[in-house]
Amino acid sequence: MSALTVDHSSYDYGWDDVVRIWEETDAPEGCKVEIIEGIITVSPTPSARHNNIAYRVLRRLTAAIPEEWGVYQTQSVAIPTRMSAFVPDLLVAPLAEVDGPSHLVPAAVGELVVEVTSPSNASTDRITKAAGYAEAGVPLYLLIDRHAPGGPTVTLYGEPKGDVYRVLSAIPFGGRIHLPAPFDLTLDTAEFPVA
Repeated sequence: MSALTVDHSSYDYGWDDVVRIWEETDAPEGCKVEIIEGIITVSPTPSARHNNIAYRVLRRLTAAIPEEWGVYQTQSVAIPTRMSAFVPDLLVAPLAEVDGPSHLVPAAVGELVVEVTSPSNASTDRITKAAGYAEAGVPLYLLIDRHAPGGPTVTLYGEPKGDVYRVLSAIPFGGRIHLPAPFDLTLDTAEFPVA
């Protein structure tokens, strides 16, 4: 999967300008359009294996969260301080916080963000998005890295300070990883498709 970027860095755009351009982007239906550090990025839909992993995590999360929370698959989250609007694979947030006419909600409303890497975005998920979610104060970031250099891994980040997370747990595919309260949920990654 590859991504198309539209670099507007030679112009002096502010956050509101970039969001307006993002909202007006005429991407093919089903594509994911994000703002990554001021650059509008269009990427195709993820692979079936990618989606199967996200769905398996979604099923487990839905059973573990309070009724007043939701698990969202296509919700754009804004991090204006980083000139970014990401579309995480999964966002867990209170229902009341993901309500309104805007396509964007503040990333800070998230209790957990889950990203599943694709070949074209793995480094963005590992570095740029991790820093953005930490800066926004998202308490937990679960990175399911299908394309990690040493083999597929799952890393749970927490305790954000500035734009840095602490690694709470990291396991290879096939192991079990525990999400702490308020989730108190153990995910068995042996059910994740490899490659």
